[in-house]
Amino acid sequence: GGLPEDGHQRGHLLQLEEEVRRAGRARTAPAEAAGRGKPAPQTARGRPEPGQADAAGRTQKKVLRPVQRRHAAQHLIDAYRLSTRRACQLVSLQRSSWYYQPHGRDDSALRQRLRELAQVRVRYGCQRLFTLLRREGWSDNHKRVHRLYCLEGLHLRSKRPKRNRAAAHRLERVDLQRPHQSWSMDFVADQLFDGRKIRALTIVDNYSRQCLAIHVGQSLKGDDVVAVVSRLQQTLAIVPERIQVDNGSEFISKALDKWAYEQQVTLDFSRPGKPTDNPYIESFNGSFRDECLNVHWFLSLADAQEKIEQWRQEYNGFRPHSSLQNLTPDQAMAAAATVELQTA
Repeated sequence: GGLPEDGHQRGHLLQLEEEVRRAGRARTAPAEAAGRGKPAPQTARGRPEPGQADAAGRTQKKVLRPVQRRHAAQHLIDAYRLSTRRACQLVSLQRSSWYYQPHGRDDSALRQRLRELAQVRVRYGCQRLFTLLRREGWSDNHKRVHRLYCLEGLHLRSKRPKRNRAAAHRLERVDLQRPHQSWSMDFVADQLFDGRKIRALTIVDNYSRQCLAIHVGQSLKGDDVVAVVSRLQQTLAIVPERIQVDNGSEFISKALDKWAYEQQVTLDFSRPGKPTDNPYIESFNGSFRDECLNVHWFLSLADAQEKIEQWRQEYNGFRPHSSLQNLTPDQAMAAAATVELQTA
């Protein structure tokens, strides 16, 4: 086999060739020394020290990779007619590694399925696609999936550069112990194809990360917020202990304040200019915009409501959530209900 034409490799081969030559000279050295009447000088035995300069005057590195050792052994066999055993000894290569023949694996089926999932879930990264493959029964580990993910060029492209800011100190929050202990609400703005503005009220359960509602409209006020939470109260037959909101006009309205007072719900307002005080809804809104609003083209308000509701159901029932050990929010909610029944 051929050898890489680099200085380090040539230097290593020169050392190996010198060892072979020394092995032949060692038997004739004593006789020559006796003829001159002087003792033969001692020659250093063993392999050259690592880091010795090669023929080009550069400090050379030891050959460590098995493929390089195989090339070096092949050179000794071809150039000096050494046996395979001796050549492997000189380059410190196991003979089992010399005779090993790599067996390639056909990953075409896995690559095709990975492409199909990425085409459908256009904003899912490698980790979520790996979770979906595991759900389907693929046993390949995450390293193989990531390698194929890179080979297929499926990397996500961030739309905005990350900002390097120091982490903000947040207010102490109550530890979440059960579903519907704390909700979060916020607004997300978008537009239709013709430029008309729309707004979406998003409501998330902080414990299970389940999206309880996304109400889409063109002009939403405090009364609309009260109407949505009242419908959730009737559907779920429960209200949270607290709701985390920002200081928007819809959330500081008298209508929402009256409803919260009557239902004994605490409105937990974030500090002005501190969105990190409400991390659950901010994280959800980021996924909502990235996976839904930036992907779809809304022709009308009704079209936006339909597509957004479809995405909400998929988010709750299909999308794996990393903070839930890759469970879906619906699965996390069901697991919490099971534990509550067992401890009741």
